[in-house]
Amino acid sequence: MKQLLLLLLICQQALAQAPKDVPTSTKREYIISNFKTESGTILPQAHIIYGTYGHLNAAKDNVVLLPSHYMATYRGYEWLIGPGKALDTTQLFLVATELFGNGRSSSPSNTPEPFHGPRFPMMTIRDNVAAVHQLLVEELHITHLKAIIGFSMGAQQAFQWAVSYPDFASKIVATSGTSKTYGHGVVRLEGQIAALTADEAFKNGDYTAPPKKGIEAFSVVWTGWLYSQEWWRKELWKTNAPAGTTFEQVLNRYRTNFIPGADANDLILQMRTWQHHDIGATPGFDGNVEKALAAIKVPFLYMPSETDLYFPLSDAKYEAGFMHTGTLLPIPSLWGHTAGAASNPADAKFLNTQIAAFLKLN
Repeated sequence: MKQLLLLLLICQQALAQAPKDVPTSTKREYIISNFKTESGTILPQAHIIYGTYGHLNAAKDNVVLLPSHYMATYRGYEWLIGPGKALDTTQLFLVATELFGNGRSSSPSNTPEPFHGPRFPMMTIRDNVAAVHQLLVEELHITHLKAIIGFSMGAQQAFQWAVSYPDFASKIVATSGTSKTYGHGVVRLEGQIAALTADEAFKNGDYTAPPKKGIEAFSVVWTGWLYSQEWWRKELWKTNAPAGTTFEQVLNRYRTNFIPGADANDLILQMRTWQHHDIGATPGFDGNVEKALAAIKVPFLYMPSETDLYFPLSDAKYEAGFMHTGTLLPIPSLWGHTAGAASNPADAKFLNTQIAAFLKLN
């Protein structure tokens, strides 16, 4: 029993802590026929899993979009939802979407041939945003959003929304994520993919059993970048662990249960999506990310983590210099990348307070 409790606690450190009062949500699915990706591939059916919270008002002007992060479900934002938090479901209608490749929306693992496994097409952040735009407009008949709030790959989507559909949302919030994956981020992700695919059992993606060693190697590499160096030095992993937990136990849990049940091809697909993110590649901007940033029209709250190793604060400061409507507000935290998803009480309070205040501004 003690080991099971340890597993549950440690695995959740990478994301938000489980809320005390779990908000009521409804799981939904939207299917797009003949979805054409940026790469030119046409999926006969593109499935989007999403969840909703609260109720859509008659004017349809109380909608907030919450695009998911790496391998997450739509419930990844519940640290922000509920009584006393930034998003009050008695007033707002929340639409939380799941990225292609998470194993629930269309993914390498759940799509039939000829697109199963390693044959699943490359999906960009723009592909994901275009699909969700269609979901909102054609399925839910929503033509404007009160706000978009995104963490990590959700932040990447938030930036893309601001460029692809500049008038679709009144306000945008991005936490722990940038408008482009710069060279260092590409190299980091390539190293994690290399760790996974080095397992002979991977078989170029046509494995008959999960490449366990590869997934474990990937998990350890990923974990090394997840938190700040000071977080590890101060042993802040003890915060959520039972008394007596050792460092070796913590590391082993990350190695063997970082993303329980995840499919290797799904993990890689979303890393490729992350690698290729660049709002400057949006048609009309000629590959110029600075030009795209300058084109953002709406009030934009940009909240990098001060100690993020995935999306460094220096990158966020650089990007903010080109944004005319952006407010740069770093999260003062030692919790690295996870600070942007409220992985501890102090960050949860900071995020909820600042995002609530931003949404109330005229």
